[in-house]
Amino acid sequence: MKRPELLAPAGDFEKLKTAIHYGADAVYMGDSKFSLRGKAGNFCGTELKNAVDYARAKGVKAYVTVNIFPHNIDLPAIAEQISLLKTAKPDGVIVSDPGVFSMFRENAQEIPAHVSTQANITNAASARFWEGLGAKRLILARELSLDEIRQIRDSVSVELEVFVHGSMCISYAGRCYISSFLNSRSANRGECTNSCRWSYTLMEEKRPGEHFPVFEDERGTYIMSSKDLCMINHLPLLVDAGIDSFKIEGRMKGINYVAGVVKTYREAIDSMQLGMSDADKERWGRELSMFSSRGYTTGMFFGRQPDADYNFDGEGYRMSHELVGVVVEVKDGIAKIGLRNRLDAGDDVEFLSSGIENTVFKVEGMKDSEGAETISARNEGVVFISVPAGVRANDLIRRAKSAASFLA
Repeated sequence: MKRPELLAPAGDFEKLKTAIHYGADAVYMGDSKFSLRGKAGNFCGTELKNAVDYARAKGVKAYVTVNIFPHNIDLPAIAEQISLLKTAKPDGVIVSDPGVFSMFRENAQEIPAHVSTQANITNAASARFWEGLGAKRLILARELSLDEIRQIRDSVSVELEVFVHGSMCISYAGRCYISSFLNSRSANRGECTNSCRWSYTLMEEKRPGEHFPVFEDERGTYIMSSKDLCMINHLPLLVDAGIDSFKIEGRMKGINYVAGVVKTYREAIDSMQLGMSDADKERWGRELSMFSSRGYTTGMFFGRQPDADYNFDGEGYRMSHELVGVVVEVKDGIAKIGLRNRLDAGDDVEFLSSGIENTVFKVEGMKDSEGAETISARNEGVVFISVPAGVRANDLIRRAKSAASFLA
């Protein structure tokens, strides 16, 4: 079976390092001015080149997003970005606008052009069109079924990429104007306010001020908020359909999400040759429940997304575990920990380290940065604790949340 690429989000340098640490084959990143995730930490100027260089030194490919739908005022800045990327030399540039695609082909033809899911490639004719223009990879629309993907695969020879995990837009392949309408912030220019995740009520014209939930629920309804995509159990079907790259959504998500999702999909991809057992799938499901999500759906890969897969109840943001900290270094069984949460002596924690990720360890004692014994430390503090064999620098530490605090 062909081994597909695992493509992970890199919303900033820490997320880039985390994705690579946990097994990504490639990462995608962008500058806030030209990226549809303009509110992520992102990279600008020399930071972008440094990020590409870091990935390349680790043997990981780096793709850069220039996928906004620009207005005339944006074009000079995009021309400058093209000059920068000619120097940075990423492994590909992700674009959605035909004009931007042409600018890259005219001025930086050496950079492979990947056509974004925003271009709404939903049929073989569209795929052939982009291939004819010189695209090296097509990121297919999320509205496609497996059968439709197979038909496109039979029509073109370029690489095909699909999202396999993460948040889903309710609008057609992300072409959304709700954010612009409600907040004067264009999702198509990287300023999405996630308006589809809000709670909405119904108001009858002649009864101003009387708000009715679409369903009988005191919280209102989330009729535009889909559950998150998760294809962890169906990756072989995507390979059979001709997909070359599995993409994880999440440049706005935290390192806990990036680490957990990348690690889990890395294991799933690596297991495809031997077969994915029911026990594997159950374990991966538990792992993916440990960080914030709205519940999971297989989207439209198997046909129309079921109504039950829309997050009507408003309780979708759940997580069973929270991030405690990051291992800075390990020496003689003692780890220096950069905290992202409060930690107390006696706490039960888990290390996101291969082979022991589901084992609970008790923090028997801690020392602060001055070497003094301490029983408690706070977010952004540094402590030293004993760690089990197998814990590496850059591994994450997490702990289970109480049942009452599962809502993120």
